[in-house]
Amino acid sequence: MNRVVEELKKVKIFYIATVEDDQPRVRPFSSIAEFEGNAYICTGKHKEIYSQISKNPKIELSGMYDGGTWLRVSATLELDERVEAQESVLNDPTGPSQLYKPNDGRFVVYKLTNVKALKYNFYAAPEEIK
Repeated sequence: MNRVVEELKKVKIFYIATVEDDQPRVRPFSSIAEFEGNAYICTGKHKEIYSQISKNPKIELSGMYDGGTWLRVSATLELDERVEAQESVLNDPTGPSQLYKPNDGRFVVYKLTNVKALKYNFYAAPEEIK
């Protein structure tokens, strides 16, 4: 399994930061899936995050583990319009299969590229997740 996907599933709820004009925007997410060895997230075209990513695909993710450690991920999102990618994300237990259907015109998936992931705690140097 993709190590970043594995770690984000462990934190369960993580936060995605985007930018709108000069204002940061952060919201919770729980859907993370693996497709063709890559990490994928999803959203709906009707949401603000979709227009924010369309203008600037660079994001950061952050989530807390139990026990006081946390994960930070920076990435660039790449839209993947293939139905197979959408199906894979929706079939993942974290996928929003009750809200969307593949190729419904509202659902979009993004591959995380240029990923840099670091696991932090208060007592040691950050661990790079590859």
